[in-house]
Amino acid sequence: MRYLPKSPADRVEMLAAINEVTPGVDSINDLFSTIPAEVQLQRDLAIPRQHSESEVLDRFRAFAENNANGYASFLGAGAYRHYRPVIIDSLVQRGEFLTSYTPYQPEIAQGTLQAMFEFQTMICELTGMEIANASMYDGSTGSAEAMMMAVRITGRDKAVVARTVHPEYREVLATYAQHQQIPISEVGYAKNGRVDMAALDAAITAETACVLVQSPNFFGTIEDVAAIAEIAHAKGALLIVSITEAISLGIVRPPAEADIVSLEAQSFGVAMSYGGPYCGVIACKEKFMRQMPGRLVGETVDADGKRGYVLTLSTREQHIRREKATSNICTNQALVALMATIFLTVYGRQGLRELAEHNLAKAAYLSSALTGAGGAKLLFEGAPRFHEFVVELSAGAEETNSVLLRQKIVGGLPLAKWYPELGPNASLWCATELTARVQMDAAAKSLRAFVPTAELTRA
Repeated sequence: MRYLPKSPADRVEMLAAINEVTPGVDSINDLFSTIPAEVQLQRDLAIPRQHSESEVLDRFRAFAENNANGYASFLGAGAYRHYRPVIIDSLVQRGEFLTSYTPYQPEIAQGTLQAMFEFQTMICELTGMEIANASMYDGSTGSAEAMMMAVRITGRDKAVVARTVHPEYREVLATYAQHQQIPISEVGYAKNGRVDMAALDAAITAETACVLVQSPNFFGTIEDVAAIAEIAHAKGALLIVSITEAISLGIVRPPAEADIVSLEAQSFGVAMSYGGPYCGVIACKEKFMRQMPGRLVGETVDADGKRGYVLTLSTREQHIRREKATSNICTNQALVALMATIFLTVYGRQGLRELAEHNLAKAAYLSSALTGAGGAKLLFEGAPRFHEFVVELSAGAEETNSVLLRQKIVGGLPLAKWYPELGPNASLWCATELTARVQMDAAAKSLRAFVPTAELTRA
């Protein structure tokens, strides 16, 4: 009954109850007597009258027909379209998971705590780290929290960030750093799309707390984490590796040389959902555990020797000594982290590897199609990539996307906004296991129309 309006009889009963406390309330309008008459609405709302259930369903079906269905999408850039096994929603919608806010009482929240513990364990196995929390808001805030964590650990107050880190992550980092008085230096990229090692070495000083890189980076290129770690550690700085595409860990060597890993787990069975909620994670070496923000669930035994789970670290808003808190993160994304846990359980070690290989193969085919039949030029050659890459189109990326959209194709992400030096034709394209070959061929064919006739003749 909660979605149905109150009946006239219900309203009479409610007014009678109000009158017992506040006499003189004879109608609903009397409840609004303190509001000046000139600002009161004296007519019915301009909305349709009530409908029957079948009429409501018909109306929503009509709305649904206006949605953009059947489009091919080649967007990535930190939010990735992967298949979500149906079992995920079946399990996370169980009441004991869906309605749980926070497991203050471990004796009645063992299922939630165990799920969080399993999540932490899987993240450690994937990232090569020793400790993982459960969890952060998303990948961008996780990176910022990792930066502040490094400042506390080292006692230094500056950060070096690669320009190949997601531009919007860098914006979040700048916001955090501004109010924490942490100066940030940006380091550019080399011709192969990787961090410029010489510039990185020059940027790190005795005051640098951390170096933050992303791998695969925003261009889809896989960074040489071991070499970057050697440069950072030689000067006493910590290395933070941000991972926006979690599926890459199925085939890309984990960044074990890093001190802290910040991961966005959206690809592990979390719907894109117009940008959130997502699931950020911080994983690190065990010696940095007490500087980690968020929650940490531990395994223990009770008085009878039976296995149990408890919150072992929880730097939350209820801590009275706020100066001792490591973060202002006041809750976690446990329900979303549960989605990732179920996803990883369903796929398993071998399944995740096969999924990553599938993505790698799709991107290789798309790259060949766009640079062959599509007439585009592949940028940043000579370095390994995962399922994203940058191409230079034959026309402006924005203009090209407008034309592709009319053909039910969502093209790549134009890069001129964040990387003007790449020119207006640079575009970031992505292919996942859900990208069909017929869609890739159609995109390449559509791009062919932008190639000048002279170039077509030479081809």
